[in-house]
Amino acid sequence: MTMKPIIVLSVAIVSLFGRPEERSNGGIDSTVTDSVAVRFISANALMQRGNDLYNRNEFSKALLIYQRAEERGAEPATAAFNQGNCLFRLNHLPQAAARFRKAVRLSEGKLLAAQLNLAAVLFRMEQYGESIAAYHRALERDPENLSAWLYLADACVRIKDYVGALRAMETARKLDSGDVSLVYQTAEIHASLKEYGKAVSLVREAFTRKPSEVDFLFYIGDLQRADGKLSEAAAAYREGLALKETDTDALYKLADVLAQDGKPFIAMDYLQKALAIKPDFSDAAVFLGNLAFDAKWWERSEETYRQAAQHGNKEGIEGLRNIAYEFHRQNRNADAASLLERALALRPDDRDLKAEAVQYRDLASAPKSSGK
Repeated sequence: MTMKPIIVLSVAIVSLFGRPEERSNGGIDSTVTDSVAVRFISANALMQRGNDLYNRNEFSKALLIYQRAEERGAEPATAAFNQGNCLFRLNHLPQAAARFRKAVRLSEGKLLAAQLNLAAVLFRMEQYGESIAAYHRALERDPENLSAWLYLADACVRIKDYVGALRAMETARKLDSGDVSLVYQTAEIHASLKEYGKAVSLVREAFTRKPSEVDFLFYIGDLQRADGKLSEAAAAYREGLALKETDTDALYKLADVLAQDGKPFIAMDYLQKALAIKPDFSDAAVFLGNLAFDAKWWERSEETYRQAAQHGNKEGIEGLRNIAYEFHRQNRNADAASLLERALALRPDDRDLKAEAVQYRDLASAPKSSGK
């Protein structure tokens, strides 16, 4: 299972301003302090107005308000952070990254949300090396941030740093041992390192802890198949199917490893089970047709190719054409023509199919030359 992160930025935060700091006049003109207070109140009100616009998804307007608030003395790191959020929502990623960098710098790294958002935007921009560095800096301050560990792992995978990804995933699993998706992701990284045995052991252990998660068994089958261990893969799929017998995808995968393992007739039985459960599973019908074709079981092959074609799978028609050609090679042109004429009932507008049927019919009707 490949990780598919969704970039979720921290929402625009309310202005950090509280009441203006109270000071004694200390000999300073009161009009100066009053004007400063008015300036701060104005900036604070603008920040709140920007937040209201942001929460209504009016990001362009919110951006202008945040910029005005900064000009009027809003706390610079907060203003830059909120501007970055707006720019991200407007899909102006380089500009968003610049604002988040500014927020990190001005807050001396204390505004953690800005560091996390910078890492997320860099990830979206596919600047994975910088994203990894940003996540590391954020995790130094917040080592229990599960999402950050997961994004860090994914960024490492993107640059094929599987060891770094594995370390990140192991930490994530310690933070949330009950999330089964983390087992899949960690096993996937082991598989990328071709450590299939470790991946299988990890998933098997997880299944022992949570036997209701039958898909663990199917995933073990996938891992064993990737490792070329076809018998072990078949055993894992069968074990899963004993608990979830109507899983058509697992039936297909079991048929696949059995066919690769030189057991096509057993594979056909499992494909037939899948089609009995899900008649429109056209890929299974094509697969069954191919196996029957290889076994020269023409009747079964035609039947399942037709089933695939009835559900819109073009490979079904191609399969019928291949049977017709085999009939032609055996000098059974009348059979080839009849088969394609039946296929035309499914594809009445297929001119090529009609032309082939006519060609075979003409060959069947041609007088046979007698040798002397």
